[in-house]
Amino acid sequence: MKFIIDNIFLIGIVLLSGGALVAHTLQRTGAKVSALQATQIINQGKTLILDVRTAEEFAAGHIRDAKNIPLKELKTRVVELEKFKAKPVIVVCEKGVRSAKATAQLKKEGYAEAYSLLGGLDAWQSQGLPTTK
Repeated sequence: MKFIIDNIFLIGIVLLSGGALVAHTLQRTGAKVSALQATQIINQGKTLILDVRTAEEFAAGHIRDAKNIPLKELKTRVVELEKFKAKPVIVVCEKGVRSAKATAQLKKEGYAEAYSLLGGLDAWQSQGLPTTK
């Protein structure tokens, strides 16, 4: 107990920095949705499905009506998505890593309803949901 009292200032700094690190990590990753949640959002109305994989990966198979903008090009091509700024945007990649980065980028651009597909296209297909070429 004496140790805690003697070092309360240092313990406070550790807790504060740890909390800031967790908050930064959560803010960076953005919102995520499962395949089931994504289909519910899609069925509700005008939703953009943004596939951030490469053109070759996209051509091999993608979710129907998805728009392909590779993650490397997203920063320069985000203007193409302006009309979806107030609508849900579900971002997809192969496993969910690139889509999380793209979702964070879209959130910074003002897309309030940007979601990353948890597990990516792999999770989508493992649920037996349709894809097209």
